[in-house]
Amino acid sequence: MDKFRQMFLRQLKYILYLLSLYTLGWGFTEYKKFFLSLILGTVISAFMLWSLTRKIEKVGRAVSERKKVRTIGTLSRLALAALAAAIALEYPQYFAIVPVVLGLMTSYIVIIIDFLLQKFRNNGQYI
Repeated sequence: MDKFRQMFLRQLKYILYLLSLYTLGWGFTEYKKFFLSLILGTVISAFMLWSLTRKIEKVGRAVSERKKVRTIGTLSRLALAALAAAIALEYPQYFAIVPVVLGLMTSYIVIIIDFLLQKFRNNGQYI
């Protein structure tokens, strides 16, 4: 599980870098609504990544101890995505729905990019 924890921390670091870029975009451009929406979606996406990681660790422990395996929380992640969409729809003067959805996808995009980077580094080949 140590490599799994390292992978999570690396991906969280990438998300925090993106959040800092979004914050700079919000502060220094006229696209405040766009960047604030990205920030909302990305923060919820980071929380979903943390939650998913925590639940996967619990499932891993349960399997190794030969206990009953529970779900990994798909319903809670869907509820968080619905919450982000509800916030964006409730406050349209501050948020736009499309950038919120892009922000919600941020952790999945970061996971894919991290996987490709690690595969490239480990094999020494172009993909």
